[in-house]
Amino acid sequence: MSDETPQAGDLLVRIGAIVFLIGAVATLATVTPLFIGADPLPSVFYWVCMLMGVGFVVAAAGVLRSVAAQRRQARSSTT
Repeated sequence: MSDETPQAGDLLVRIGAIVFLIGAVATLATVTPLFIGADPLPSVFYWVCMLMGVGFVVAAAGVLRSVAAQRRQARSSTT
């Protein structure tokens, strides 16, 4: 554990990374049968691959939230 206090958006970044990784694993599982000549997986796996993009958007939202909180904090300390 780190001694750093959690910042605004940290949880969103972590959740986004986990969702992205699930989508990445699904993408690898979906593409692998195409390379080895096996039967393609059911279409549900193709939909799970969409989680890669969803995870990226959630993580980006967390980063933007963190940036906004840091700007507010910097603005309040200067006034």
